[in-house]
Amino acid sequence: MADPSSSSTGTDEDGPDGPARPTDGASEDASEHSDRPEQSATAETSDADLEALRQQVEEKYDFDNFGPADMAEMSLDEWEAVFDADSWVTGVELLERVEKDLKNQIARRDVFAVVERLEDDGEPRLVAYSDEGFAVVYPDGSVDGRGTVLRDVKPTVALCSMEDYEVEEPPENVSLPSPDDVPEGTGQLGNNMLQLVAVGQIIAGLGLFLAWVPPIQLITTIVAPIIAGVFVLIGLFLFVTVANARLSDRFRAEEYRNRLRAVSLEEGEKPDFLKLVEEGSATTRDDREQGVEGS
Repeated sequence: MADPSSSSTGTDEDGPDGPARPTDGASEDASEHSDRPEQSATAETSDADLEALRQQVEEKYDFDNFGPADMAEMSLDEWEAVFDADSWVTGVELLERVEKDLKNQIARRDVFAVVERLEDDGEPRLVAYSDEGFAVVYPDGSVDGRGTVLRDVKPTVALCSMEDYEVEEPPENVSLPSPDDVPEGTGQLGNNMLQLVAVGQIIAGLGLFLAWVPPIQLITTIVAPIIAGVFVLIGLFLFVTVANARLSDRFRAEEYRNRLRAVSLEEGEKPDFLKLVEEGSATTRDDREQGVEGS
C-alpha cells in the first residue's frame, strides 16, 4: 500500500479551495493574449489616423505644382504622412540636385546667394552664402546656417530629397551680376508716359484758367477756375509720383549694388564663416547631433 504523502499528486493540481492556479508560463501566455486585442486596436487606430491625415494633406496641397513655398508651409506631421523616408535621395546625388536647383533659382533671381561645392578629405558639402547669412548642406540632408539663405535653402533640400521632384539643368555660368551692370531703374517708358499726361493736365488747367480770366474771359462760369485748379493739382501729383518712383528705383539699385559688392570677393578670398566651415570638414552628422544635445 502506497504512502499517502508520496501518492498525493492531486494536491499540486487540486486543493481544498478548487483547481490550482496555472503556472507562471501559462499566466504569461494568458497575459499576452489579453494584451493583443488592445495592441491591435491601437495599431488600427494609428493607421486610420495616418490615412486620414494623408488624405487631408493631399487635398490641401497641389503636388503637381509643389514648390518651396508649399514646403515651408507644411508641418512635420504632414510631411511624414505623405512622403516615404526610405525613398529620399541622399549623398552626393542630393548635393548635386540641390546645387542645380539653387543655380536655377539664382538665374531667375529668386534667390540671392553664391553657391560653392566643398570637396576635401572630409565630408563633401554644399555651401550657399550671401551678405545676410549662409547655409551648409550635408550629404545626409541636414542643413546648418543662419539668415535668409538658410530660409531659402531648407525647402530646396526637402524638395530635392524627393525622387519624383525633377531638377532642370541650370544655365551655364550662373552667377550674380556685377555691381556695375545693375541699371539705375526700370520702367522708364512708364515714367515718360506719366510725365506726358502730367504736362497735358497742367496745360489744360492753365488754359482753362486763362479762358476764364478777363479780358479774354471766354468762359464766365465760376466752375472753370475750380476745374482748372483740379487739372493743375493732378499734373503736379503725377510729377511727384514719377520723381518718387525714380528715387525709389535709384535707391533699390544702389542697395542691390552694395549687396553684390559685399559678396563679390577677390579671387582666392573667402568669407570668414566659409573658412570655419572648411576647418570643420571632418564633422559628421553624429558630431552635430551630439553638439545639439549637449547644448
